[in-house]
Amino acid sequence: MDAGLQIWEAKMRTGHSTLLIISLTVLTLVGGASIEAEDSPVETALEVAEAWLELVDEGEYAKSWEEAAAYFRGAVRLDDWQQTMMGARSPLGEVVSRELMEAKYQSRLAGAPDGEYVLIRFKTSFSNKADTVETVVPMLDPDGRWRVSGYYFK
Repeated sequence: MDAGLQIWEAKMRTGHSTLLIISLTVLTLVGGASIEAEDSPVETALEVAEAWLELVDEGEYAKSWEEAAAYFRGAVRLDDWQQTMMGARSPLGEVVSRELMEAKYQSRLAGAPDGEYVLIRFKTSFSNKADTVETVVPMLDPDGRWRVSGYYFK
């Protein structure tokens, strides 16, 4: 028996209030499934950024470079990335807390080709520096995957 017929029969047997409850339940289940199946670019980019930051937090700088966007890898050599991160990021120490400040979709960024980007800012506290703002910029790579194309902190 299809869902429409079940709802119609429920209405006939029990009245409008039950129909409303059944309808809302069906809509919630269907709506929830479609939301989970298709994350927004911001949600997807945020997940990518957080996973990438875990690599950086663990000092896995080579792996973070490998996981970065083609644009990033083309602009920054692996050796330069590792040296920069060891000299600038390592001294900050371990992450004590990281709180999302903002995440916004953009199609244009200064100094970068037009494309699909999500600019993400975190308020981060490190063991050796309490107040830091980390900026992570995932982009949609040509292969259709979101990857980090930029990272800086101040």
